[in-house]
Amino acid sequence: MDQSKNDIKLGRFISLVLRHEPSAAGIVLDENGWADVAQFIEGVNRSGRSLDMESLERIVRENNKSRYSFNEDRTRIRANQGHSVTVDVELVARVPPNVLYHGTASRFLPSILQGGLMPRGRQHVHLSADTDTAENVGSRHGKPVVLAVDAVAMARDGHTFWLSENGVWLCLAVPRQYLGL
Repeated sequence: MDQSKNDIKLGRFISLVLRHEPSAAGIVLDENGWADVAQFIEGVNRSGRSLDMESLERIVRENNKSRYSFNEDRTRIRANQGHSVTVDVELVARVPPNVLYHGTASRFLPSILQGGLMPRGRQHVHLSADTDTAENVGSRHGKPVVLAVDAVAMARDGHTFWLSENGVWLCLAVPRQYLGL
């Protein structure tokens, strides 16, 4: 298997471990989502995959969505957002742009227009600052639809927004009255 295909497979497993199922590598995340890098690499290798520090650094550096971060001395690693396990990734509240976007599959539209956007199995609803990113996200699940979110009205009405380290806007939910096509 060539390096890029192997990196994609490892990246998916890294995402699983750091966002959803740390036990898949036999590790524990701290309250802020950090994993000890040495224990993480050992756990990935115990799972039957092959990972070393050089490969991990490359995967983190080259991930097109900047999903992961190291701490300053590279002894800890975490996912920047998208967790289904409860962690506090130390997000700082930010003032959002006037409009944010959410990409989804068209088959989910009736439910969303009725009940708004909910995080489902994650801690936050994910939003993007541009329609291209939202369309790309939506296309992963079927025929894409891009919803506009009236972020300025939500913020005015007391909803909090956070911007993750990799540029994904986050909020707890988007009530339907703030959604448009």
